[in-house]
Amino acid sequence: MIDTGKVQGRRALAFENLDAVLADVDTLAAAEAAGKLKKLGNWSLGQACGHVAAWMSYPYDGYPKDIKPPWFIILLMRLKRKDFLAGKLPAGVKIPGIEGGTKGIEPLSTADGVAKLRKAIERLKKAPPTIPNPLFGSLTHEEWMAINRGHAALHLSFFVIE
Repeated sequence: MIDTGKVQGRRALAFENLDAVLADVDTLAAAEAAGKLKKLGNWSLGQACGHVAAWMSYPYDGYPKDIKPPWFIILLMRLKRKDFLAGKLPAGVKIPGIEGGTKGIEPLSTADGVAKLRKAIERLKKAPPTIPNPLFGSLTHEEWMAINRGHAALHLSFFVIE
């Protein structure tokens, strides 16, 4: 397993909108099909896209039952809310007590992961989620989009085109 908190050579990404996320994913998928995509982390491109899509969907469909952060983590994260809204998400963070350190990391083909992400993005563009974020509480539609752009940037930064 690669310690993703220490990976060098990641792309510096900041997406202005959700369509830019999809454009980057399409570019990465094309590079993968051409044999020119290098992954710097532990997940495939399909798995990374599926993970981002899963977390984008939880505030609509419900979070996994074992995602219950303790009060002191919630307090700490709310103090860092502005950083997260600005797309500054740290690499290598694992959720304690969760196998694999996070949810939504099932292996997926690139086509399936991209399709799930595309569907989740289209849903998010249309209307804000209704279930509060377990760390940040209620968010505006723009804040939901900002956090998800940052989350996508974090995970897609581990893929470089050679």
